[in-house]
Amino acid sequence: MNDQLLLLLLIAALQIKHLIADFFLQNSKMIMGREVYWHLGRTQHAGIHSIFSTLVLGIFGTPLVPLLAIVVAEFIIHFHIDWLKARYSVNRNLQPDQPLYWYAMGTDQAAHQLTYLVMAWIWICL
Repeated sequence: MNDQLLLLLLIAALQIKHLIADFFLQNSKMIMGREVYWHLGRTQHAGIHSIFSTLVLGIFGTPLVPLLAIVVAEFIIHFHIDWLKARYSVNRNLQPDQPLYWYAMGTDQAAHQLTYLVMAWIWICL
């Protein structure tokens, strides 16, 4: 399999991982109170992302040390992206019927997807 196809498959796998971890596996404990910095639910949520990214990167043959560095960085970044969005949204009492709610949601999701592009770029450079 050529490198370009493998890269596209990695990005697709990370996006599918994101869909599952960010939407299907979140529960109310992970969502409520996320504007507080030290939030156990957000920590668990970011941990789920890191676990699934470990599986994806492992399937794609990422060497162990870079794999661990990537997923630790992803955990920290994901934790903070979600905290910033929650803090912004809660401080403004944003609701789904308000455009700013969707701007915050879209910015959050774009930041996560950009994180996956950086992870894929690091992977291809290995």
